[in-house]
Amino acid sequence: MENDGGGWTVIQRRMDGSQDFVLGWHYYAAGFGDLRREFWLGNRNLNFLTGLWPHELKITYAHYDAFSVGAEADKFPLTLGKYSGDAGDDMAYDNGMRFSTFEQDNDHYSGDCASALKGAWWHGYCTRANLNGLYLRGSYSGNWRGVFWAHWRGRRYSLRHTEMKIRRL
Repeated sequence: MENDGGGWTVIQRRMDGSQDFVLGWHYYAAGFGDLRREFWLGNRNLNFLTGLWPHELKITYAHYDAFSVGAEADKFPLTLGKYSGDAGDDMAYDNGMRFSTFEQDNDHYSGDCASALKGAWWHGYCTRANLNGLYLRGSYSGNWRGVFWAHWRGRRYSLRHTEMKIRRL
């Protein structure tokens, strides 16, 4: 993967299914996993970093020219800037949303997206991107449970590798 000038901090990586991502609020707030393999940096860390300076976000499939995560007291709301890329702006539906886990349902859906999708995320009415879903290694039957970016491979294909990274502007 190209560095695009360097200076990136990886905040999430999925690559082999070695880390369980079906975890609760405390884990996503603090961070978990192995930084050399699969991990989530932690929403408190994201709030701290993006609160100090403006950042951009690059995902394997997309770029956002602004990215920030709000305070835990506000449920870690997501703010995204302008999208560019080839895979579709699937996080547009998550912009402004509060973070949800299976025991903290902060989405707009009448049910619980994090439980239904098996992934904590900034869900609105569920989502078109779920990079913290179940690691299912490619095509699967069913819908919306894997690691997906809907416009790129659809909701019935679990991506094998994703990486989210931020860089100070």
